[in-house]
Amino acid sequence: MQANNKTVIKSMQILNLFIKHSKLTFTEMLTYSEIPKTSLHRMVGSLEEMGFLAKDKDGFYSLGLLFLQFGQLVANRLDIRIIAKPIMEQLRDDVEEAVNLIIKDGNEAMYIEKVDTLQPVRLYTSVGRRSPLYAGACSRIILAYLPEEEREAYLEHIELEQIGIGTITNKEKLREILAESKREGYTVSISELENYTTAVSAPVFNHKGEVIAGLSIAGIEGRYGAERLPILIKKVTSGAHLISKKLGYNIP
Repeated sequence: MQANNKTVIKSMQILNLFIKHSKLTFTEMLTYSEIPKTSLHRMVGSLEEMGFLAKDKDGFYSLGLLFLQFGQLVANRLDIRIIAKPIMEQLRDDVEEAVNLIIKDGNEAMYIEKVDTLQPVRLYTSVGRRSPLYAGACSRIILAYLPEEEREAYLEHIELEQIGIGTITNKEKLREILAESKREGYTVSISELENYTTAVSAPVFNHKGEVIAGLSIAGIEGRYGAERLPILIKKVTSGAHLISKKLGYNIP
């Protein structure tokens, strides 16, 4: 059993070399791993046979296609709500405001997770609630980071309706705000979905660097003054970055 464990450890040692190197020759693996030549030759052969390593015509080894299958399985099975919930709870406890997680569903945004504030006066939202992508910080940050062609197709066909007293109904102004949001990495909304409320939001990315959700801090407008807003922006951005990182996104 102990010998088998050592074999597994050495096999992982070989595979870990490819985290930093896309391709390696057998000689390079021998140098980097410091595994005896005979043992290395046997293990490399086994890893190649099982599909964990692939060898090209020039004698260079790289990770095999099997890793693509494993990687896709991991990505597909990650439940963003499970990953995000403890981060959202910590964020709620830190700022004492409600925290929401929203995804794009068709041409709408949908709340998929929330943690409520303990404030006596609060903004009520519910999991499953839908809103247009153009209105509200959490919805709009997703729209801001969509591929340009997809975003423009949406803007061309959508009719901007007044929902709250602060809803943006001018498409040119909306385009300017979307560009600014993408440039700054966050967005702020005031009375767009509910009157006298404010929300700050940052984007959440998957392992491919695609926007898949928006994370927001939201509450009553009176608690979001000019002196506090930069703190909330920093907090929500950090929370979104942490979720993205746990989803495999390599933050630049």
